[in-house]
Amino acid sequence: MSTLRLTLRQLQIFAAVAQTGSTSAAADVVSLSQSATSSALNELERLLGLRLFDRAGKRLLLNDNGRALLPRALAQLDGAGAIERLLDEDGPLSLALRLGASTTIGNYVLPRLLPQFLGDHLTRDRPSRLAQVRIGNTEAICEAVAAFELDAGLVEGPSRIGELVLTPWLQDEMVLVASPSLLEDATRAFTPKRLEAMVWLLRESGSGTREVTDQWLLPHLRGYRRTLELGSSEAILGAAASGIGVACLSRWVVDDALGSGKVVALTTTLPVMRRQCYLVTQARKQPTRAMARFVEMANTWGSRAGA
Repeated sequence: MSTLRLTLRQLQIFAAVAQTGSTSAAADVVSLSQSATSSALNELERLLGLRLFDRAGKRLLLNDNGRALLPRALAQLDGAGAIERLLDEDGPLSLALRLGASTTIGNYVLPRLLPQFLGDHLTRDRPSRLAQVRIGNTEAICEAVAAFELDAGLVEGPSRIGELVLTPWLQDEMVLVASPSLLEDATRAFTPKRLEAMVWLLRESGSGTREVTDQWLLPHLRGYRRTLELGSSEAILGAAASGIGVACLSRWVVDDALGSGKVVALTTTLPVMRRQCYLVTQARKQPTRAMARFVEMANTWGSRAGA
């Protein structure tokens, strides 16, 4: 067996520089001096016989060699972390899991799913790092899974990141809603021309809800004439209930408000829109026992919920 020349510490420093853009910023991440960080990076490039960064003033920008190395380095670092956690697999930390969810799933679906995963660990009188959950828009969660920052993600739309495996999960119906006070005649179907004149309450770019809204509506409308972007579905729902405009939101988000009469669903001439939600994992990641258990349970739960 040949002797390995590269070290995990060198790969860790390389990844930190790639993510921060400088050896000084990376030094804070890896708890080294700037000179030690720079020396380790130079040694890695010497061992590889390759330049990994282009120097632009004080900034270090990944070149083609660095971009090719980064996902492999992250995979090795993630695998090393999994080895360090092996003792946890049969102990009180056996459910350690870094999970991400896009905002609608995180707020409305995940709270019903997590208790099944955690089970009786919720009632055990012992310290336990059960599940770390990050909520963000679909793009942010997919990027975090691709970078090995999260073990798995549940998102409301597809991703174009090549390192990811997307498994179809739940389907979600999209609904157009507005305040009853905004509509003179809610029983008359809204045509595309009538919808064009409305104020549209929209999520930000990168949100799964925004992406599916654009895909559904823009082929039928000539564009949004008047828009207001808000950073959460809850804020959009509140704005719609107050009579500001029309919102396109998940059925999960609007059910209670529809039941209480705060908003009404618009009847339209548009086709029904259902979006596909996905379970997202990193193609290079070696699954831990907790991750494998969660993936299996989420797929089973999703099959039953969609039945």
